[in-house]
Amino acid sequence: MNYYKVRFNCDPNSEDITDLLAAFLADIGFESFEPDGDGLTAYIQASEYSEDAINDILSDFPMETSVSYESEFVESRNWNEEWEKHYFQPIVIAGEVVVHSSFHKDIPKAHYDILIDPKMAFGTGHHATTSQMMRYVLALDDIEGKSVIDMGTGTGILAILCKMRGAGNVIGIEIDPGAFDNALENAALNGQAVDFILGNASALENCEAADIFLANINRNVITSDINKYAEKIKSGGVLLLSGFYTADIPIVMAAAEPLGFILDKTSEEGDHWAAIRLLKK
Repeated sequence: MNYYKVRFNCDPNSEDITDLLAAFLADIGFESFEPDGDGLTAYIQASEYSEDAINDILSDFPMETSVSYESEFVESRNWNEEWEKHYFQPIVIAGEVVVHSSFHKDIPKAHYDILIDPKMAFGTGHHATTSQMMRYVLALDDIEGKSVIDMGTGTGILAILCKMRGAGNVIGIEIDPGAFDNALENAALNGQAVDFILGNASALENCEAADIFLANINRNVITSDINKYAEKIKSGGVLLLSGFYTADIPIVMAAAEPLGFILDKTSEEGDHWAAIRLLKK
């Protein structure tokens, strides 16, 4: 699968600027984002790439900043080699989970051993949002036999961890075909039976309500689709969310509270990336 790697430089730059830019880019098909101190690097499938669409976003960008960008065509390649080249190393989460790939040596020992061979899919535990979500899953003391939906499953890492912890039926939903295939591969590598569905939030229509619902996506997608999430969470169920900044929590809660959700816990990691735990009345 061919991609475009697009580098956006923002002057001035801030977390709010890159967060909003990523949200707008996601709306036109961008899938993966790497914010930094100078701006944002984003990836999109070559078939979805449109300079006109990018220029429309930048011409109407609602924050005071000057944004320039450069695009680079990236041919299909062995993404495992790319991750190895860019120092994807084994990582231990909360002393309980080690995440590594098939090319790693000298792997640390942990109670849960997750093998992830990532391609362009998001989710190796290295990003603050993924690691926080994994900690929340580890903290669930009543997951045994419970049903789980993982929205925007990426590599499938959260769904796989839920199964390892004894969850019952686990469904992972992923909109990107490449990530969907990668999630299937990773679940098989770990010997975990996860039901993966290719689609967006509309795929929830065919799912039974779950005890636990996970969504590590971005603020705009979450607030747009949270009404669909609410319909598929049992009364008394748990909703774990990440993919946004601490400053975004009031925005997320403004969408969640009218649907019967109560904020139970918040956390922050890295560059103010947040995760929250909600309970449904």
